Amino acid sequence: MINIIGHNIISPLGLTSEENYQSVIRGRSALHLYDDKFGLHEAFCGSLINRGFIYEKASESGIDDDYSLFEKLAILSASGAIKDSGINPSDPNTIFILSTTKGNVDLLEENMHDERCYLHTSALRIADYFGNKANPIVVSNACISGVCAQIEGVRQLLSGLYSTAIIIGCDILSKFIISGFQSFKALSTKPCKPYDKDRTGLNLGEAAGTIILRKENSPASDWHYVASSIHNDANHISGPSRTGEGAFRVLQDIVRQIDKSELAFLNAHGTATAYNDEMESIAIGRADLSDIPLSGLKGYYGHTLGAAGIIETILSIMAIDEGIIIATRGYDKSGTSGKLYLSNQTRHTDKRSFIKILSGFGGSNAGICYEKGGRR
Repeated sequence: MINIIGHNIISPLGLTSEENYQSVIRGRSALHLYDDKFGLHEAFCGSLINRGFIYEKASESGIDDDYSLFEKLAILSASGAIKDSGINPSDPNTIFILSTTKGNVDLLEENMHDERCYLHTSALRIADYFGNKANPIVVSNACISGVCAQIEGVRQLLSGLYSTAIIIGCDILSKFIISGFQSFKALSTKPCKPYDKDRTGLNLGEAAGTIILRKENSPASDWHYVASSIHNDANHISGPSRTGEGAFRVLQDIVRQIDKSELAFLNAHGTATAYNDEMESIAIGRADLSDIPLSGLKGYYGHTLGAAGIIETILSIMAIDEGIIIATRGYDKSGTSGKLYLSNQTRHTDKRSFIKILSGFGGSNAGICYEKGGRR
């Protein structure tokens, strides 16, 4: 059995999973309008971490200045999860897995030959900080990276190669990233409104999240892995399938392996772009999941790229621990052709499992299901 034994979130809403969870359930959002940030000429709405605060925390933790902001953020997040789990991160049976879309791409502005711009270099530096000598794995598959990284962790543990996986999702924003999304005309200057009739686009955010998985013979923790799936519908380099084919196949695969009656909710991507939200509504309907409560978290953080799948999984776990379904902030009235069971108010649940799904560029789609407690 693959158990979750520790986790941690660092974001503009807090430095721990608990701080983030409390902020979210109180309806706080980290989204703000930024004008003339990163030397950009267009304003954007997003969530940014206080960099001075992160540098200060890193210094207090003994993380020297040779590490970049991205690496410091990942190390701080992993440190919190490792402390939560009580494991030894240098154990040879432990593997580090890094989920990120851009890593240290911001360093290219000053030195295009900086070795730290290579994702594998950052992963090695992060693992080495903890004294881990196993060759770390990098997962960089657009928006679905955070869920893909968890699935890779499960595969590594089931293969018997390792007994513990430390999975870190992290991304920071930069001129390169913001201008790229602006070129797609995908960003909104207002807080995003997932699935809403009046949605005007997505927001981007910064965060780091870490989740630790361990293979054990018994359900030693409250939470364990149940099922997962990855599909690519190869529809378009940036546009999702109009029929939701990839997301539908992911959901179909997972539903075949679980007890649907125990699903508390489906935590979806919900970027608040016209095509993504519409595609998800169609896929959910095709998978016969329209009657399952839906939850979207982008209204609190924006799209945190490689961290999204990790932090949204952690918050979903904490919500079920409290018997609630987190409100979809920004949602007011339905704006999709497919029926969705959504609410901008906190709802209660006595169910004990959830599915987390993500979709990304190139027609990529991934989903994972976790369950609280042992099987009945």
